[in-house]
Amino acid sequence: MQHKGKEQKNLVKKKEKVNNMTFENTTDIVEKTARQWLKDRGISLMDIADLVYFLQKRYHPDLKMETCLYNVEKVLAKREVQNAIITGIHLDTLAEKGQLEEPLLTMLRTDEGLYGVDEVLAFSIVNVYGSIGFTNYGYIDKMKPGILKKLNNKTSGRCHTFLDDIIGAIAAAASSRLAHQAKDAE
Repeated sequence: MQHKGKEQKNLVKKKEKVNNMTFENTTDIVEKTARQWLKDRGISLMDIADLVYFLQKRYHPDLKMETCLYNVEKVLAKREVQNAIITGIHLDTLAEKGQLEEPLLTMLRTDEGLYGVDEVLAFSIVNVYGSIGFTNYGYIDKMKPGILKKLNNKTSGRCHTFLDDIIGAIAAAASSRLAHQAKDAE
């Protein structure tokens, strides 16, 4: 009976290893990849922190950029956020390279208004810190301040159909996290 237990432990260990990566390594790689791909697409964490500040400054008169950046970091540490980043950026880059089939290729390259899947992916991030995130996201998506304005410039030759919504969603989630913390501190 004990021998069978050892076999099961070994089986579990083998299942955890995929392509010489353990689950822990995979987790590290996903986060590092998400952060690197944001950087490769010209997004700094300060760009996102600026959006958080834009959303929260009127509610927190003593708000510091360090606090905004801290909340962005916390949002980026969540696996579902990392997954959305990687998925969205990959689809944007495939569209840039023309490596998607029609009609999807044209819908992504033009950021077609009726497509909406980019917003659905962003909602997976917005939801991380509660329903207030939807309000924050809707507002920032409409206003398009800071880096969002740059990402929405269709003349750059780059496709940011998913990325602009993902960045807005990260800022909205970080703002929601900040709001919840302030409420808890009262």
